[in-house]
Amino acid sequence: MNDASGLFNDESLAKLAIDPDVLAKELAAELDGDPLDEIDLEGFDSDELNAARECEAGLKWLKQGHEERLQGLRVFCEHRDQRALPLLVPLLQEPCPVERMSAVYALGRNPCPRAVDILLRILRTDSNAYVRKATAWSLGNYADAPVLDPLINALKNDVAAVRLWASGSLAEAGAISLDKAETAANQLLISLQIDSEPVVRSNCIWSLGRLYKRLEEIRRNQLVEVFVSVLLNDPEPSVRYEARVALEQLDDPIAHSQVQSLINEGLLP
Repeated sequence: MNDASGLFNDESLAKLAIDPDVLAKELAAELDGDPLDEIDLEGFDSDELNAARECEAGLKWLKQGHEERLQGLRVFCEHRDQRALPLLVPLLQEPCPVERMSAVYALGRNPCPRAVDILLRILRTDSNAYVRKATAWSLGNYADAPVLDPLINALKNDVAAVRLWASGSLAEAGAISLDKAETAANQLLISLQIDSEPVVRSNCIWSLGRLYKRLEEIRRNQLVEVFVSVLLNDPEPSVRYEARVALEQLDDPIAHSQVQSLINEGLLP
């Protein structure tokens, strides 16, 4: 993914917003500057504070009041510890959207099968876009569960921030089998061509590139054709750039030849 859409790696997860003062002001704005991407967890310096000690403290915090629970959630957004699961799942029901959102992220970092149904309900019905956005990311870590159709529905119908993360999670959910890869790729190709948000279109390209090797030949050929069309015709430079990167990274001599031909014809720098 390019810089605009690279939201699905560990560095991005390390920018979760847990500060209630910031979120209290920002949650209502939903898509107007996401505080989830602005607060850094690097204060948890693993060189100075052993991860096991952090988890021990986090387990204690999760059993206490609101402020302490937020600190505990902060720990398990960064660390994995199976002992936290029984404490994290009930927090999905909290009325505070900050706690729900943080619990969702923590359960993405620490997948728990018995949380799946609750997470799917949150993605479908939660009134807060930040919470749904977190859920769209977390469900990518539950690829063995029935998350494909809910993620497709989110990509088709939700707000831009949720569509962005749903498109990335579809790369994980679709990688389980050929049938799922084909289903995910079908919607990603549609969204790539019709979504109004450039960052979502870019992320669809990234996810399709991830699924490429799992697709049948006829779908791979279609993917190359669409990428070339996007490279030539998308109005947003960042999307065209993502399409070029994807074509160059595909293990496909036809894709490489098409890019070289466009360069030779002066259509690409």
